[in-house]
Amino acid sequence: MAAVVAAGVGALLPRLVPAQPSGAGALALITRPIPVSGERLPAIGIGTDAFRESAREEIRAELGRFAELGGTVIDTAAAYGDSEALIGESLARLGTRAHMFIATKLVASGGEQSFARSLELLRTDHVDLLQVHNLSGVAAILPAMQRWKADKKIRYIGVTTSRVSQHPEMIATLRAHPLDFVQVDYSIDNRDAAATLLPLAAERKVAVLINLPFGRSSLFREVAGRALPPWAADMDVHSWAQFFLKYVISHPAVTCAIPGSTQLSHLIDNQGAGRGRLPDESMRRRMEQYWDNRRAG
Repeated sequence: MAAVVAAGVGALLPRLVPAQPSGAGALALITRPIPVSGERLPAIGIGTDAFRESAREEIRAELGRFAELGGTVIDTAAAYGDSEALIGESLARLGTRAHMFIATKLVASGGEQSFARSLELLRTDHVDLLQVHNLSGVAAILPAMQRWKADKKIRYIGVTTSRVSQHPEMIATLRAHPLDFVQVDYSIDNRDAAATLLPLAAERKVAVLINLPFGRSSLFREVAGRALPPWAADMDVHSWAQFFLKYVISHPAVTCAIPGSTQLSHLIDNQGAGRGRLPDESMRRRMEQYWDNRRAG
């Protein structure tokens, strides 16, 4: 979003966004099922962080275009400044709340008041996914979350992390508690989650949201000035952002990636990764080998 210090977007780093090739808008939308329900979500959503109040109109414009492009998953948090308030206002003005899948986060401390405030700011009577932010007080807050789910104030329950150092704790949490979603950091340059966490989520039939699919700006720095490999077109990839995103969402355990964006052109580029062909396992290995050997090329 125009006002987002985006989670994993490379917000401070300019990136070249090519024009989409003719007919790109006709490519099929990639969707993935939520294991516990079978409900399907578009594979590319949008992640947010702290908003600037001055960018209210740009935020609304991006959320409007997001809906037009088929996006539904919007991830925010109580801790993200004015994010919930501006999302709630924008969706109300656009009239698109019913079509969006809103995910927000809270921590155990002050959880009841925090959740009530989130509903108020988001201008809704329920959220689609409520997550425990960075695993903060999972055991303490889960009973309340289960109650809110029974009361239809939330549809799904999840937990999040954005740090490899928390992956062991996330794995233990997955084993210990019934969850609908987990949110983790994963990218072509950060594959730690693929070793144990993602297979465990698949085994336990838990949906997976991916944050930091671009790293913390690092992936765009690595490819600055470098052309895409010619075989990227074989998976309908036309930019480095799409290369990175298609790698992430092609993992069979991944439900949806939630890159942030600071410009409308970035949003459109990111959403382009949610259409067309996905890399198969052979292509994923080729992408990894290309990435691992990039400095030698």
